[in-house]
Amino acid sequence: MKLKYRTVWISDVHLGTRGCKDEYLLDFLRHIECERLYLVGDIIDFWKLKSGFYWPRLHNEIVRTVMAMAARGTRVIYIPGNHDEIFRGYIGTVFNGIEIHPRAVHETADGRRFLVLHGDEFDGVVCSSRWLAVLGSGAYDFLIEVNRWFNHVRRILGFPYWSMSAYIKHKVKNAVDFIFDFERALIHEAYEQELDGVICGHIHHATIRTAEYGTLYGNCGDWVESCTALAESHAGTLSVIRWLEQSTQLLEDFALETRPDHGRLAPTN
Repeated sequence: MKLKYRTVWISDVHLGTRGCKDEYLLDFLRHIECERLYLVGDIIDFWKLKSGFYWPRLHNEIVRTVMAMAARGTRVIYIPGNHDEIFRGYIGTVFNGIEIHPRAVHETADGRRFLVLHGDEFDGVVCSSRWLAVLGSGAYDFLIEVNRWFNHVRRILGFPYWSMSAYIKHKVKNAVDFIFDFERALIHEAYEQELDGVICGHIHHATIRTAEYGTLYGNCGDWVESCTALAESHAGTLSVIRWLEQSTQLLEDFALETRPDHGRLAPTN
């Protein structure tokens, strides 16, 4: 059974790291069917791979699954981020059916136009202090590793997953201010280009909201903590998919909607 979407956006997978939720992403990819799949940066973490090679079987399987989707007719568009910026040297090429672009403009089924980009060029730390960005990435990786063991204990005790880094980011004022400034800069960029909104990644915070100028801001989230994606229905409606929390319900709802007797009136006595 596959959930059918017009478009799906994923970002910040960080293949090549132990923090990548590879099993959940592979499960998600195997349960969707879409006309377009946008890979919105930081899909492969070359920063981490430089410090020590880590590439388990499931990471290969994810790559093969995406290539198989492209072979079956899904248009796959890869927009590199800062952790996979090496692919920016291949802009304009097509690799096994996967197109590499610096950014894109996506038109929804209902005619709205959205700028699609990773977003790191609007991050002042990444742009002006690469060494600080790398240091921050290392600290984040450490926090993810601590969080992984912390949640292992929580699972044993019967508690659900809890993101320590997400909690810290939303409690620390500087982190909150950074997210606000980042979102505002991207919203302004979309407005300047006379587009209806922007869809990005980079900050690992999935959301869809209407912001200044009536511009829509969408963020894909990540696959190291929240396991989130954005999706467009065939009618043009956008939504956040939170696979950890919603997968069972989404599949059950889809099964109900596609039943042969769905929508028929029950017989009366």
